[in-house]
Amino acid sequence: MKKDIEIPKSEGVYIAIVLEYNTEFEFDDWNAYLINDLDTDLEMVFVVTEGYDADRRTSKMRHAMPIVPKKSYAKVELMMEDVFTLNNKFSVSYFAESKLYDKKYIFRQNTINKKALRDIPHMESKGILIK
Repeated sequence: MKKDIEIPKSEGVYIAIVLEYNTEFEFDDWNAYLINDLDTDLEMVFVVTEGYDADRRTSKMRHAMPIVPKKSYAKVELMMEDVFTLNNKFSVSYFAESKLYDKKYIFRQNTINKKALRDIPHMESKGILIK
């Protein structure tokens, strides 16, 4: 029965869009990261990203990570500034402590910008974080 299915709430796992200097190309890059602030490892992590608005939709990108250690982070993808005018959705699924978790994170249109930069946990970088 539906009432017997336990759906655990995902907490302590975040998505951050970080502005980083690329020494190879001597240019600032925007990168998406998955941050694990839990005291346990994330296993079999799967992230699906897509941008959208009322008229447009980007291709879905799929990323798999076998493990993201506790209190750490993992790079998901490079982001082009052209997609910041869209809503950017990150659907994250993972196993932790033998339970399956799933959560959606949405960066609303034009919220990814240099004025919104803040310190990011576990990283010595500034970016935009969604919990």
